[in-house]
Amino acid sequence: MLTKLLVAGCLLAGTVIIHAVGSMAVFRSAMGSPALPDTRFWPGARLLIRTAVGIILIHLVEIVVWALFYWWQECLPDLESSIYFSGVTYATVGYGDLLLPKEWRLLASVEALTGILMCGWSTGIFFVIVNVMQKTRIKEGMTSVP
Repeated sequence: MLTKLLVAGCLLAGTVIIHAVGSMAVFRSAMGSPALPDTRFWPGARLLIRTAVGIILIHLVEIVVWALFYWWQECLPDLESSIYFSGVTYATVGYGDLLLPKEWRLLASVEALTGILMCGWSTGIFFVIVNVMQKTRIKEGMTSVP
């Protein structure tokens, strides 16, 4: 069991590293975007769509990392099943139609907790970007008043 916890810890650490690198790239891209100071609707909407797509891609990479581990350890019948199981577990949907072998079940719980944490982190990034956009709009509105 200690070995399984160590493996889970390594997968968790890898997920955090991927999320940190990806989040910084998405955040820097958004903060440097010419759409950020633009107070019109469509430039802001495009920025938020790009941000959402970037964040989702980060989560998909993390899901695939866990899935590759499950596939490598032959926990599930094939790569497609591994990706499906990992996605359902990471997103905490938990359909229960696929299960890991008994000796690896603990990993599913750790992956679910990791997914919750990473989704919260992503929500925070999205909130900061929206907050900056709103502050820019408020500032722009205040400067246009005589």
